[in-house]
Amino acid sequence: MSVDAVSDLLVRAERGLSATPPKADDPISNPRGDHDLDPVGIAQPPGKPHRPAAVLVPVIVRDAELSVLFTVRASHLRDHSGQIAFPGGKIEPFDRSPVDAALREAREEVGLRPDDIRILGYLDPYLSATGFLVMPVVGLCTGDIPLALDPAEVADVFEVPLVRLMDPAYRRLGVGLWQDRPRRYYAIPFGERMIWGVTAGIVNNLHERLFP
Repeated sequence: MSVDAVSDLLVRAERGLSATPPKADDPISNPRGDHDLDPVGIAQPPGKPHRPAAVLVPVIVRDAELSVLFTVRASHLRDHSGQIAFPGGKIEPFDRSPVDAALREAREEVGLRPDDIRILGYLDPYLSATGFLVMPVVGLCTGDIPLALDPAEVADVFEVPLVRLMDPAYRRLGVGLWQDRPRRYYAIPFGERMIWGVTAGIVNNLHERLFP
């Protein structure tokens, strides 16, 4: 990997990412979400507060290129089983910040060590139709980064070149039924895999922030 590619990413991250997350007591009036593509408006479970969550968007430094690590969630999980995701989960009361939650989950799920991750900043909060308000944390992962998957949560991992993810030509719009009405969502094919929904929406926001 050329030094220029990493340097370019760091410059773009400094310009485009937020250094701090929204404060817990600040109302988030316009989070991102699949509702960006939905003319009906924001989707949320009626009468239920949004559950705070955090994910790590791990940008991996390889010899030839930068890539982004994704997980395939275990098929037996209650929420989003079998789907492609970023390492992450609910923000627990003992987590001091979304970064702490994202790093904790990344270590538990795939064995990424916090010492090998340089936090670059936050993307926009992302609201899922299932009731999670997700804080995406972008991290640059260096070193050997040996992985150790937790089979209770993760069935597999794979990487996609960052340059490909940032090419809008590979980004599609999908349409499906959710709660008996059509819902549109972002979808990114990669080989036999399909990155879609919240994860693809976060990738789209990463593109918006790094390449405005």
